[in-house]
Amino acid sequence: MEFGRTPALLLLVGVLWSQLQFGSEAAGTTVFTLRNNCTYTVWPATLSGNTAVAVGGGGFELSPGANVSFPAPAGWSGRLWARTDCAPSGTASLACATGDCGGAVSCSLGGYAGCVGDVNALCPAELQVAGKDQKDQQSSTATTTVACRSACEAFGTAEYCCTGAHGGPDSCGPTRYSRLFKAACPAAYSYAYDDPTSTFTCGTGAQYVITFCPAQQQQ
Repeated sequence: MEFGRTPALLLLVGVLWSQLQFGSEAAGTTVFTLRNNCTYTVWPATLSGNTAVAVGGGGFELSPGANVSFPAPAGWSGRLWARTDCAPSGTASLACATGDCGGAVSCSLGGYAGCVGDVNALCPAELQVAGKDQKDQQSSTATTTVACRSACEAFGTAEYCCTGAHGGPDSCGPTRYSRLFKAACPAAYSYAYDDPTSTFTCGTGAQYVITFCPAQQQQ
């Protein structure tokens, strides 16, 4: 989903919890609540598109079953997403198998898109990202498809990246790869000019709950 015309809200502990926890705020404040329903830790990431304010500090750790809420400044637009299978290195570095944003804990780059549908199960071989299955931590050798790259990231061509001769909405349209993502995640951005079905605007004082692994229930 995209808030404003800037990068999509898709489908995110070096930040003090006191800065993340959101209590009573003035009426009209938009609040995002992130909930980890997965059986493993995720590292939510946030990226602001139209302001220097990094909501949620740009990224943080979220344990299984945990929730965190924070406000967004008026007119904010940007992205929130989950990073998985992450290995911290020091206080500012974080290498993740999926959703990685340049190895940083606090993001200044976008990551992989996500959605409720199981894109990994449908992912073509040329787009697959292999990694260790977090559900099978006892095995050190078992690998699975942990993410499905965009065609732009996989091939880097103008056709898939909507650049050069394909740099406008009239010359860059959906491809067989973007249609695969769109079928699994109808409300998510599937290519650069996927505005008509993927752009959403926050109402004043909106309250959003973003759930990672929404199909799973914590015991």
